[in-house]
Amino acid sequence: MTSSLIRGRPRRGRSHISVRVAHAVVGGLVGVVWLVLPGMTISGGGAVAGGSHRPVAGAPEQRESAGDAQAEDTSAADFVLPVVAVVAAGILAGYGFLRRRRRARDRTTPGGAPVRAAEPPAGELDERARAALVEADDSVRVSEEELGFVEGRFGARDAEHVEPFVRVLRDARGELAVAFRMRWQYESGVPEEAAARRHALAGIVGRCEEVGRLLDGQAAAFDQSRGLEEGLGGGLGQALVVAEGRFRELTWRTGGAGTVLGELGARYAPSVSAAVAGHVEQAKDRLVFATTQLNHARQSADSGDNERAGGRLRAAEGAIAQAGVFVDGVERLAGELSTAAAMVPAALTGGEVEIAGAREPVPAGVGDPYADVPPGELRSRVAHADATLAGVREQLASGRPYDPLDLLRRIVRGVAPLAAGRAGVIPAAAVVCARSAVSGADDVVATHRAAVGGEARTLLAEARRLLVPPVPAPAGRGPREELADLVSADTLARQAREVAEQDIRLFGHPVGGTGHDISGLTGAVLGGLLLSTESPGGPPPSFGGPHTRTRRPPPAA
Repeated sequence: MTSSLIRGRPRRGRSHISVRVAHAVVGGLVGVVWLVLPGMTISGGGAVAGGSHRPVAGAPEQRESAGDAQAEDTSAADFVLPVVAVVAAGILAGYGFLRRRRRARDRTTPGGAPVRAAEPPAGELDERARAALVEADDSVRVSEEELGFVEGRFGARDAEHVEPFVRVLRDARGELAVAFRMRWQYESGVPEEAAARRHALAGIVGRCEEVGRLLDGQAAAFDQSRGLEEGLGGGLGQALVVAEGRFRELTWRTGGAGTVLGELGARYAPSVSAAVAGHVEQAKDRLVFATTQLNHARQSADSGDNERAGGRLRAAEGAIAQAGVFVDGVERLAGELSTAAAMVPAALTGGEVEIAGAREPVPAGVGDPYADVPPGELRSRVAHADATLAGVREQLASGRPYDPLDLLRRIVRGVAPLAAGRAGVIPAAAVVCARSAVSGADDVVATHRAAVGGEARTLLAEARRLLVPPVPAPAGRGPREELADLVSADTLARQAREVAEQDIRLFGHPVGGTGHDISGLTGAVLGGLLLSTESPGGPPPSFGGPHTRTRRPPPAA
């Protein structure tokens, strides 16, 4: 489809041609007038153009000679001026023609329209959209982390101080969700036309730029609210108190998380602890980095270098926040496993209710929930669900340690094709499984921002969307469709985690050297706490978008 911009250009090009032709015609007419007019005036005995009516004083001979000379001058002028006019008109016309021809030769579009700047290849535009999603997602995550410390400082009594930032962050999160949804549809083949797909990629980039614009627009006000430049007697001192308090709390909780992790390994199957393997060590690693940064922040503040102190404080806050993610992950998993273990017997009973209902004939006058399922397919689904439940019962009866979340997931997936809303425990079990998978994947992305790319984040965003049912529910949406969304959310979240972990392995060791990292710098760079892999003094990210999140970088260590 040709844009209006391109369609309008040929019309303007034709108007240029008309102007040049008009100039040439006018020049030619002027020349003709100058050539014809002298002959007309001479033959008529009138004054000749360029002649004189003034009398010449002196003797008759002088008057005669003067008249002859004047006539000769007039004849010469009458001849030269038209020739000059014709030559000038010809030069102008020729110049216009050659210029037009040269410009037409350099163009390739129909009608001589100017060639638009070459659009980037589809692959380049695709990569730009991926990078924009990652950048926008990181900006939102970093802003949420720092806002959490500001909320801890002001508390519920001074909520008006943080309300503008909470609101803009909510708006930015909404724009980002739309961008991820567009990306998911794009990767699913929607739309199909090449031009429409390019437009979709441009839309993704535009949404991500809006995320950055929203956050950038509040960055200055956010800094003013924090008041880090005020030093120890102002906002910086209060922020240090909040960060150090959270640091001490997490140090204590990290030790408890190690104990919890050991208990999980003794009570359940080995696969259970694999999901949080290394969480305690990584939490300690982030706390080591936070210790260094907090000490530097105090020293810089004592010496009056508030800008450097503010940068160190922000790096410490990011490390403390990520240490909290690791510890929360262990504690949350323990609660999820306990909930799942309690739900397994009820889920088995609910599954049996759904199977029995699928086997019974539907009474007359009652809507058949399986009207769209062929009888043979329905029998196959019933047999598969029955076999799944039998396998879960066998695992429970064996007495061996098991993974409660895995058993609950098997029950949900086996019964989901038969779900008709007869047993409410099945959707509840699906929510437990999906939330656990989404939270686990989100923890990996949040603590390894520098390594995780756009694919894992897109999968995670779609899983998060499916986890929350639409309000109001679309017409014709039944229990089976709702359960299918929850199962899909669980599947996509687990895929997102696998892709994220693969990205981390491919990213490799972010800091050069083979020695043991005792400062926590490797984890800090991997977690995106420092925006440079080349220098330990890389700037820490802060609340804001791409144009402000690296403001006030601290000097190199």
